[in-house]
Amino acid sequence: MKLFFLIALSHDSMINYYQTNFQLMQHHKYTLSDLDGMIPWEREIYSTLLMNYLKEEKDRLSQKK
Repeated sequence: MKLFFLIALSHDSMINYYQTNFQLMQHHKYTLSDLDGMIPWEREIYSTLLMNYLKEEKDRLSQKK
């Protein structure tokens, strides 16, 4: 099982991991315990969903103008 997570997360560098954690905590009010409690792929899913949401909001606001 440990090998699965190593392979599944091999595309994510340590720098990216900490930058993403920092941004999620500072801008989106996640706590470090929230992030640490996530299964690695779960964290990636939530990050992707958040990026999609932010893009949709940006598009919606630009259409509103």
